[in-house]
Amino acid sequence: MDKTLLPLLRLFFFAWLIAGGVAAHAQVATEAWVAAAQRFALAELKKAGVGRHDVVAGQLDSRLRLAACDEVQPYLPQGARLWGKTRVGLRCVKGVTNWNVYLPLTVNVYGPGLVSTSVLPAGHVLAAEDFRQAEVNLAEDLFQPAITEAHVLLGRTLARPVTPGQSLRQTSLKPRQWFTAGDKVRIRVVGGDFAVAGSGEAITAGMEGQPARVRTENGRIVSGLPVADRLLEITL
Repeated sequence: MDKTLLPLLRLFFFAWLIAGGVAAHAQVATEAWVAAAQRFALAELKKAGVGRHDVVAGQLDSRLRLAACDEVQPYLPQGARLWGKTRVGLRCVKGVTNWNVYLPLTVNVYGPGLVSTSVLPAGHVLAAEDFRQAEVNLAEDLFQPAITEAHVLLGRTLARPVTPGQSLRQTSLKPRQWFTAGDKVRIRVVGGDFAVAGSGEAITAGMEGQPARVRTENGRIVSGLPVADRLLEITL
């Protein structure tokens, strides 16, 4: 080997060692920040008195190149909640460059709910033997809470097939039609600590969970949610 190349090879070797050491240090630091976010979430859940739960940490964006930081502070971003798929903020409060990033988390909270006892097809009308109480992940769906009361399920029609042990939620059920266009409908306006009643004629069908329109006795058209047989509710 040409001896003139030895100094250059040594330089490359030491540069490789330094780069590897920096990368390893960054990896250790990142893992520590992720662990801190996870501990923060668990502490907040315990403080709130949440029942059995666990927190699964995601990963920071691999494209991020964060400066070294002596103190990283986890926090809950405004509007976020520790439930289901969420995120926790991480901000550097003691470093050469102060930065702020978000770490995805999945928060699972377990509690009682009703689950299917067998394979059931879409269109099946539920009877008492079709479901049982079990421990379910209450945080599995942020917008569709687990059903916990049997009377909510009895006589309802499945909108889609379910498997044994599957948590039953409103999305599992076919929406009920509370009235049809042309029906005489009661109107209930609620807000704060008051309620006002009236009546009118349905312009559109009243499907559960979907807005419907009704023409009042004085000719005004109002919109609200069908909540019971021939009943439209308007919340102020």
